[in-house]
Amino acid sequence: MPTISRFLGISIAMFFDDHGPPHFHVRHAEGSAKVRIDTLEVIESTLRRRQLRFVLAWAELRQAELSDNWRRARAGETLQPIAPLR
Repeated sequence: MPTISRFLGISIAMFFDDHGPPHFHVRHAEGSAKVRIDTLEVIESTLRRRQLRFVLAWAELRQAELSDNWRRARAGETLQPIAPLR
C-alpha cells in the first residue's frame, strides 16, 4: 500500500488491488479511515473528528489528483505523490 501523502501525523495510501468504489485509506496513530474519492463520503473511520476534518479538507483540494492515482493504481502504474495539507 503506497503512501501518497503525509501531513499532521496522517498517512494517505492506496492499494493497487483494491476493489469497490474509488477510495483512499488514512492511517494515524490514533485511528484509521477509508474515504470515497468521488463523494468524499467516509466509508469507515476510527479517527477523531479533528483529524477527519483535516483529511476531508485535504481531499477536497486534491480530489482530481486522488482520482488520477486511483486510475493509476487500477492500471498497476506508479502512484504520484500528492502535496500535503498546508
